[in-house]
Amino acid sequence: MQWLLIVSAGFYLCGSFKRPLFAGGLLAGAAYLAGRGIALGRLPLVGPHDTLAFFSVSLGLMALPFLFAPAAPDSAGFRRGAGLLAALFALLALLFPAFAMPLPPVLRTFWFELHVALAFFAYALFGIGAVGGAVFLNGGERRLLDLQYRALLVGYSFFSASMVAGGIWGYYAWGTYWLWTPKELWTSILWLCATFFLHLRLRGGGGDRLAAWGGIVTFAVALFTYLGVSILMRSSHSF
Repeated sequence: MQWLLIVSAGFYLCGSFKRPLFAGGLLAGAAYLAGRGIALGRLPLVGPHDTLAFFSVSLGLMALPFLFAPAAPDSAGFRRGAGLLAALFALLALLFPAFAMPLPPVLRTFWFELHVALAFFAYALFGIGAVGGAVFLNGGERRLLDLQYRALLVGYSFFSASMVAGGIWGYYAWGTYWLWTPKELWTSILWLCATFFLHLRLRGGGGDRLAAWGGIVTFAVALFTYLGVSILMRSSHSF
């Protein structure tokens, strides 16, 4: 079934030229996740392989409105960047083994699945916003900044909801809504970072280039929160 991830990455990359092919990449990635979910009997949200594959699908899903909406900017650079980002994480998933271990009791709750799914949707939207900002800085049209703002705003809403769901899950799992582990600390840093740049953009201070860089920095912090903390630091979260 892992060949579907390769197909998905190929379609994402070809989607730089034809937007319907981008949708094909999403369908192939979603088909892989569905197969994994059926085999495991649960959502595939545990371990680097499954989370990277889920992240790739989340990127494809969250990019669709920005690629196919009537007011979407006709930017080949944005399509190329979104496709490259989604393809990258699909291929990275292949570097890790696909485990079929049963969930520990602490993870067998709706709140865990909701927390993780919303977090990855938020990460994906931060990624889409970063692509929009990078293309703008490289000479793209100003509408890409509006795209970036919408992506960050919706991603911020998803991430805030994810933190609430994570707190409820933490209460059921450990008897407390918050643990000061590295993952929780960087979750707070990411939320504050997104809050700051959204406020800056709303107030109109700092100029267009600073707003574009703000979206890129927010995604960089999101990547460190997801991958950096999991790889470099000991935490209650593995991935």
